[in-house]
Amino acid sequence: MQRSRFRLSLLFSGLVLGGFVLTVSLPGLTADKITASYSLFERSISVNALETYARTGEIGRDLAPYIRFAPPELRVNIRDALLARADVDAVAISQFLYTPQGEALLQRLGQAIQLGSGRSGYLGLRSALILAAADEAEGLTLLNVLRYFPTETVRLDFNQTLRMAQELQGLIRDNNQAVATIENQSLLEAQDNGELISPLKNLSELGDSSWDVTSLNLRDGDRTPPWGYSFGIDLYLPRPAQSAPIVVISHGLGSNRESFQYLAEHLASHGFAVIVPEHAGSSARHMEALLRGRAQEIARPREFIDRPLDVSFALNSLEKQAITDRQLRDRLNFDRVGVIGQSFGGYTALSLGGATINFPELERRCGITQQNRSWNVSLFLQCRALELANSISESQLDFRDARVQGVIALNPIGSALFGQEGYGKIDVPVMMVSGGADTVAPPIAEQIPPFAWLEVPERYFVLLKQATHFSVIGSSAQDSVALPPSIIGPNPDLAQSYVKALSLAFLQTHIVGDDEFAQYLNAAYAQEMSRDPISLFLVQGLIDGVPAPDSLANRHL
Repeated sequence: MQRSRFRLSLLFSGLVLGGFVLTVSLPGLTADKITASYSLFERSISVNALETYARTGEIGRDLAPYIRFAPPELRVNIRDALLARADVDAVAISQFLYTPQGEALLQRLGQAIQLGSGRSGYLGLRSALILAAADEAEGLTLLNVLRYFPTETVRLDFNQTLRMAQELQGLIRDNNQAVATIENQSLLEAQDNGELISPLKNLSELGDSSWDVTSLNLRDGDRTPPWGYSFGIDLYLPRPAQSAPIVVISHGLGSNRESFQYLAEHLASHGFAVIVPEHAGSSARHMEALLRGRAQEIARPREFIDRPLDVSFALNSLEKQAITDRQLRDRLNFDRVGVIGQSFGGYTALSLGGATINFPELERRCGITQQNRSWNVSLFLQCRALELANSISESQLDFRDARVQGVIALNPIGSALFGQEGYGKIDVPVMMVSGGADTVAPPIAEQIPPFAWLEVPERYFVLLKQATHFSVIGSSAQDSVALPPSIIGPNPDLAQSYVKALSLAFLQTHIVGDDEFAQYLNAAYAQEMSRDPISLFLVQGLIDGVPAPDSLANRHL
């Protein structure tokens, strides 16, 4: 089940990164030939010359001007890139490329990789990718994609390529600058925090409680009539029996109830009842259906509504069941509820905390021009919510659940969805956790501006400097598919230990109301806890020295 999530994630990331390598590292690729154009100048390279170079290392006459002065390491990388085979079948890649997200990505790449006539090459790219994947002998390689490109010439527009490269470099530069600023501010705050009270507890260790896990299937008859809407949950109940505070964990796109099992078990061991719903329209099972041709897109626009409703419905169902069920009676405290969510689940958690979709802002941010200059991959998902604009009333946009007393958003998306106005409506304590090396939901676009937009006084920005978008997802979610270390990030166990400790401190402070844990929610504790190879930083105030949120959002959404 989890295999599909990572196949799709790799495919999605690979198309973005692969397209960038194709258009920047290699001066041109084609069916019979590639024509690279820059202003009034053009130069052509034959695909045969590229293939000969890739397979034998021989540099032909038309390739020599590009390769001759390249460092040996780069030459090897180019040859490897041309022949590297992606293990993705034709049905899977076809299904993805025909989704709205896949089409948006192809449109983006088609600005630089064009037909011989100079028109966008996005349709040619789609055809070539699918046909190359269906070729059992050669498979999906860059060289084979060129062979299957449906025109004799592939035109590489270097004006567009350089513009894309500059935009990407700008994103990286601003992101690195912002990360360094947060690091410096955290160090200053740590000095102001003074000495920590000893002895400190190791909040990443399991607590004293054991727990039981029960799987339940829920059916909401008010959604998607006439059959209703069904989804599953796992309920972790600590022992001995007590009236336990509740935590809901919302998984990200393509994950399932196992993705944060490590966190659910940790919190249950410390006396929390944990509810883990599986969001049917964006789960690993849904991704598998997409890859098998049984679903049409990565996530339907309706999922922006269904996800927060899943959480509220699960709470409602258990609250009713606890009245008559002796196993649940007096074991769940519905006055003390926290929500944790990762990525798309971060959107879910923030919605339940009061953030509302701002359609005018979303429409402005998702305009064609805006999408065509953005390297914020999460925007391809966020902009799908625009299809709800004419089918949902303003009152239906408010998913605030009064039982929720605090939210933790891990690598959240939502800067375009909510905008400053939407984030300003959150009225509960918030912890926002960001990975400094996250290329799916970049901090400079998806976490730093939104943190500045929060108006609640109890807010915490946590930076895992070297972590990626996948670092905090539990290893059980990876199944038998091994992701490259560059995608997972260094030492995910360390990243997850940070999440366990800081989540516990936040929930004990703001959900349980135990002031003893407040000392763990500051920069000094983060500094004490930080270990190589993932540096940990925490700030509580506005992040000084970072460009204005509106400026960042406009540049990098």
